Amino acid sequence: MFVCRRHSSQKMGTMSYTPHGKHLVAGEWLSSEATTMSNPTSGSGYRFSSGTPSQVSAACDAAEEAFWIYGYSSREERAAFLIAMADEIEARSDLIPHIGAAETGLPFARLVNELGRTTGQLRLFARHILKGDYLDRRYDEALPERKPLPRPDLRMVQRPIGPVAVFGASNFPLAFSTAGGDTAAALAAGCPVVFNGHSAHPGTGEIVAEAIDAARRKLGVHPGVFSFIQCGTHESGAALVQNPNIKAVGFTGSLRGGRALFNLCAARPEPIPFFGELGSVNPVFVLPEALRVRGNAIGASWAESLVIGAGQFCTNPGITFVREGEGSEAFMRSVSEKLSVTAPQVMLTTGIAKAYRDGRDRIASVPGVREVFGQRCGDRLAAPFLFETSAEVWLENRALGEEVFGPLGLVVRVRDSDVMLTAAKRLEGQLTATVHLEADDLELGSKLLPILERKAGRVLANGFPTGVEVADAMVHGGPYPASTNFGATSVGTLSIRRFLRPVCYQNIPEALLPADLRSSAPNTPARAIQ
Repeated sequence: MFVCRRHSSQKMGTMSYTPHGKHLVAGEWLSSEATTMSNPTSGSGYRFSSGTPSQVSAACDAAEEAFWIYGYSSREERAAFLIAMADEIEARSDLIPHIGAAETGLPFARLVNELGRTTGQLRLFARHILKGDYLDRRYDEALPERKPLPRPDLRMVQRPIGPVAVFGASNFPLAFSTAGGDTAAALAAGCPVVFNGHSAHPGTGEIVAEAIDAARRKLGVHPGVFSFIQCGTHESGAALVQNPNIKAVGFTGSLRGGRALFNLCAARPEPIPFFGELGSVNPVFVLPEALRVRGNAIGASWAESLVIGAGQFCTNPGITFVREGEGSEAFMRSVSEKLSVTAPQVMLTTGIAKAYRDGRDRIASVPGVREVFGQRCGDRLAAPFLFETSAEVWLENRALGEEVFGPLGLVVRVRDSDVMLTAAKRLEGQLTATVHLEADDLELGSKLLPILERKAGRVLANGFPTGVEVADAMVHGGPYPASTNFGATSVGTLSIRRFLRPVCYQNIPEALLPADLRSSAPNTPARAIQ
């Protein structure tokens, strides 16, 4: 039983929640014969049903049925649903962070903030779709007298693609999971969701699914609009992406797991888009003058960013490139000092902790790599590690450019600016790339920035990438292997566009057009409909 205490000016009470461990399929809570036991960092584990292909099939059938209603609902109706979801999640805010903290080991305060980010994202998407700009409505009026051929009446608008499968992330039990970014974006677009819960936080997923279902019931939304398959197996996950009713997949996770699902999506009789965020080392480049002037401060800040959340962020800045010279030794001392006072932290799962240790061993085994700082790791604990090497060694060993999920940092020393530019060109696709520079570094920065913008979806100056603002201009994606679709983002209002496709209507009578294309449509720009 998860227990939390609530205090008010009148009373102090205790609230409790015992998971039932079932799946939500088309508005009904169902169990399975096969079960798995959760592995929380504190408290007792609970048994949760394991999803079966037949339950996945039922959820996908219900989602397709719901699409014929929900996919043609008004923006006002969908916005109301998103807001109701946020309200119902907040109604459970006394419980959700406690459950998430017990299951994952993440700090309670971090989960309180993540809950706020999740509900804020839902409300942001509601406001965004009400504006109507995301529909990208266009109109070319008929020119019947044009020579040599007349032009027909042409109107274009973005339309929802159909049911979407979403896979929960291990490292964000709320913001990238049950009611997180992919789910919110799909529902905002008008697409029902079949959600595959993550085994790292099944109780958190369950209570958030209950909140979504409560919002659905309150507004009378079709029950197939959201289904939740608990503790999905590889078999049920494959069945989900291969179901013919599913028209796109949203995924946040490992390169190996994401690539396997991507291949399944591509191999279907009807291939579908796979929007996967798969991994990134998020390189940091410290230019010479910045290193000389602020090397000590940059090193301390990098170390802090490296270990936040036990390094379990997709934007964790795992590699830093520094030029040999004044300030480089101060930078290294500062990083080492900061890491030496960082206590080991609990990782999300024992499997993730083992993968972190394996990654550490992989880095340490490369000839020419030196361990600068390290501690002994426990079974589910992650201690920070710091390694350094030369640019020549880094350029010769592809493995040094691969992500290690956890608080491990690699410093790559470069002898001059040309080598730094060469190293930047050799990077694979990234979610982020960061440059630290001063005024005297602008010439080098002007050469580096065009390289980095080809490599990453977000480029930063004089900061660190951990922490992703949910906003209109945010891009959380990048070239492969950071993500499988370089033209998309999984954070921000632009993420809704992933689950839409443009449709052109030629000479269609006004009464038959989608409501958002008619002359009377609310929020329609004057230039769009004339």
